[in-house]
Amino acid sequence: MNRDNLLFLILGTLAGFILGFMGFEWMSDNQPQRLVHGGDTTAAAPPPPTAGGGGPMPAVAQLQQYVAENPDDADAVMELANMNFQIRNWSRAEELYAHYVELRPESPGALSDLGICQRNQGNFEGAVATLDRALAIDPDNWLAQYNKLIIVGIDLQDYAAAEGLIASLKAQRPDDPDLGRLVAELEKRQAAG
Repeated sequence: MNRDNLLFLILGTLAGFILGFMGFEWMSDNQPQRLVHGGDTTAAAPPPPTAGGGGPMPAVAQLQQYVAENPDDADAVMELANMNFQIRNWSRAEELYAHYVELRPESPGALSDLGICQRNQGNFEGAVATLDRALAIDPDNWLAQYNKLIIVGIDLQDYAAAEGLIASLKAQRPDDPDLGRLVAELEKRQAAG
């Protein structure tokens, strides 16, 4: 079996695992409301699901081993980072996204996800700096701006800085319902302030 076939097999298995796990999360009573792409306000991460009471599911273990043996395979690193992001294993996801960014520094999407990992571990200033790096690459990156707005407005309560981000986001997507809810929440917090 060549490397491409093995990688395709691993990625296909992982996609099935992720879809199954996402379905489990959807039905879970403890699922928090998410304010950002894949994020929530807690820093705790549940352990990965197990098969038969043993360690991580075989596909995850395979990918972990593959990444350990092939740390410069950016696609595999990203896949493992995304899996950790999905289960809110913020510290491991942060480590993997940081490595991915070393391999592919011009990736605003990976930088945005890295910023979310930092935010969910309470590193708000680091998260803003990471999101600024993403915006330096792609100034109109909606997701990076949106995530920065959450950190600046909700976490840091810097409403003056939030106003500029709101204007930029509304110019790109004036009728976005997520943005509308976030702006309403920020206005409520500022008024209560």
